[in-house]
Amino acid sequence: MMQVDIKMLKANDVDAFNQLLNVFDIVFEYEPYQRPNEKHLIRLLSNESFNVVIATVDNKVVGGLTTYVLDQYHSTQPVLYVQDLAVLEEYQRKGIGKKLMEFTRLFCEQKGYQSMFIQAEKGDDYAVEFYRTTQPTGEMEVLYFYYNLPQHNVLG
Repeated sequence: MMQVDIKMLKANDVDAFNQLLNVFDIVFEYEPYQRPNEKHLIRLLSNESFNVVIATVDNKVVGGLTTYVLDQYHSTQPVLYVQDLAVLEEYQRKGIGKKLMEFTRLFCEQKGYQSMFIQAEKGDDYAVEFYRTTQPTGEMEVLYFYYNLPQHNVLG
């Protein structure tokens, strides 16, 4: 049986964060892009409102997720938004995604968050079915609007 280790990254774990970004590039089939520099990634990892959780097998990052903590105006309890979750194809369907979600759920409970949420695109049947197996409290069908904005290099 394969040993899977789950952990939350700290500010000095930029190499592991880059490895997770490589996983995202592969799984999400991203077009080539200019990844932000190490200084930016360290700043993100240092931000208490941003979290990265990774899954490793034999010290290799095989999956992970990124989250944002969102403060609310109608409650003192924040919510957690899971931005991205991916596991390399050869490690899928082995419980790693569920372990990542459970680790994150326990983190939220320990921190006293009101809830956590994640979205899946309507046509992504695999993702929808996967999230249904993670025992969500509920499911909402929503439309998600986004706005592409002109790109300016503000980070230098």
